[in-house]
Amino acid sequence: MSVQTDRVGFVTNGTAEADTAAARLRERYGATPFDEANVIVALGGDGLMLQTLHQAMGRNVPVYGMNFGSVGFLMNVFSEDTLAERLAVAQATRIYPLSMTVLSTSGVTQTALALNEVSLFRSTYQAAKLQIVVDGETRLDELICDGVLLSTPAGSTAYNLSAHGPILPIDSPLLALTPISPFRPRRWRGAILGNRAEVKFITREAAKRPVSAVADNVEFQNVLEVTIREDRDSGVTLLFDPGTSLEERVLSEQFRY
Repeated sequence: MSVQTDRVGFVTNGTAEADTAAARLRERYGATPFDEANVIVALGGDGLMLQTLHQAMGRNVPVYGMNFGSVGFLMNVFSEDTLAERLAVAQATRIYPLSMTVLSTSGVTQTALALNEVSLFRSTYQAAKLQIVVDGETRLDELICDGVLLSTPAGSTAYNLSAHGPILPIDSPLLALTPISPFRPRRWRGAILGNRAEVKFITREAAKRPVSAVADNVEFQNVLEVTIREDRDSGVTLLFDPGTSLEERVLSEQFRY
């Protein structure tokens, strides 16, 4: 992918260190407003990167991150030097979000996009009871749990991995369906689905056992049904230094111990 570097926009996570670095970079490479930039450089952690990717989605503007956070799985190493050269040779990875449609117990329908995962959580001390439907067919009549999530390949190394879900190759046409602290069926550990699947979660005893649904950082409460499918019309591009692509990072993560 050829990246234009004549209009670079900078965003930060708001820390003093990132803001100071951004000021020096703007002085050195120019400052372009977000909506006019042809490449975005994000200075922060994975949280800022996720937020920036959501803002860039649909604009066909690639995002290059430099780490000023704690983990930085989606970020490159920070350096003020040779930024234009790094952007010119950066490796691009295209990722696609999940589209979540929520029907609340009050009958209201709302939507959101998730680049990492859609998660359902119990909202009280009582466990959630969820029915899982895949492509119109009930696959699990009742999952009693703290929650459940459906992850993209890009998100499979995030919360999904912490919940003991599988890591998916970044270019695989797959989604990971992973329970969160399942009580019954106790031995069910989730499923790997094709990315064309439509997944629906139906809340059982919704008034007694309220459930919230979260698409990345957007939360809806008191959900009755949640329908999820991949949205191939809303992709976004991440940029990485050569040899440190997202594909390589996801592969390496599978050999950590």
